[in-house]
Amino acid sequence: MQAVELHGIRKTFGEVEAVKRVDLAFEEGSFTTLLGPSGCGKTTILRMIAGLETPSEGDILIKGNRINDLPIHKRNLGLVFQNYALFPHKTIEQNVAFGLKYRGVSRDETERRVKQALDIVRLPGVEKRLPAQLSGGQQQRIALARAIVIEPDVLLLDEPLSALDANLREEMRVELKNIQRDIGITTVFVTHDQEEALSMSDKVVVMDHGLVEQVGAPDEVYRWPETRFVADFLGHSNILKGQAGGGGEGKAEVRLENDLVVRANANGAELGERVELVVRAHKVAVGLPGLAASNGAAEDPNIFSGQVSDANYLGGTASYFIDVDGVRFQAINAIEEHMFKEGDAVEIRIDPKDCVLLDHDGRRIA
Repeated sequence: MQAVELHGIRKTFGEVEAVKRVDLAFEEGSFTTLLGPSGCGKTTILRMIAGLETPSEGDILIKGNRINDLPIHKRNLGLVFQNYALFPHKTIEQNVAFGLKYRGVSRDETERRVKQALDIVRLPGVEKRLPAQLSGGQQQRIALARAIVIEPDVLLLDEPLSALDANLREEMRVELKNIQRDIGITTVFVTHDQEEALSMSDKVVVMDHGLVEQVGAPDEVYRWPETRFVADFLGHSNILKGQAGGGGEGKAEVRLENDLVVRANANGAELGERVELVVRAHKVAVGLPGLAASNGAAEDPNIFSGQVSDANYLGGTASYFIDVDGVRFQAINAIEEHMFKEGDAVEIRIDPKDCVLLDHDGRRIA
């Protein structure tokens, strides 16, 4: 069952087309993230679902009912924004109960639901405090409690973690996903943070310039980018120009600009076609000369000799740039016994199944 549906949604601001005829569906009980750079249209879509913006074209349905002309207070949606928007002069109890006040809920029922909401966000007993007496992470949970206390059909979250420091943000990612899973509420989350999108979502919608570039599960979108934009925006990728050659059924060989030949598992590449080879940096294994071939069990892997031109320590991992006959590969590998340094002779190993080919229009070749 689809909780939210967007049919041909378009939004213009004067001459600017912010959202370009988007079709999307959000499944009941799912956690879906709209991901993309600033100005891509993700927040505009959220605001149209919420009723804060009116679509220029198209229809929005919630549980099968068209809501285009329904005012925000009649849409039964929970909203959490980046700044939390708590009332500083009201107690936590009054903040959380705010949405119930205008729904005709009795005092006893209000007290019960406020207590239940605070239990869900793991902040029992703070009813009489003021927002200023709570930490940033606690205020974020109160904003969430206020959103869920009305028992909304859909929860809309607009960059709710961006104001938190790095450690607290990571903690709240886990908390927020656990809460969403526990109560089973359909959630639409907006962020420009790739790590948030990949770690929290059931489904990721990658957007750019008002268009949907790709929709899929986090691992699917990361491993198999549909477009050059997705390959470039999400994670760290090697994107190398080349020419497709033969390779047999379901396989292709790509001759790079320095005549280096890389084997890829890909159907549909035409002989001689100009293509781009995409390999995620985490999928480029770096080893000592002679050891790369034994690192894993890939059938007929690509193994190339090169030299480390740059090495960066990242804690548990290291980022390397490897020069292979004038072609520069980035690799991000876990540090085991030691870290390679600039000037070291190494071998890199690339599994053909981890190679994605894009055509001249920047779209994935199946």
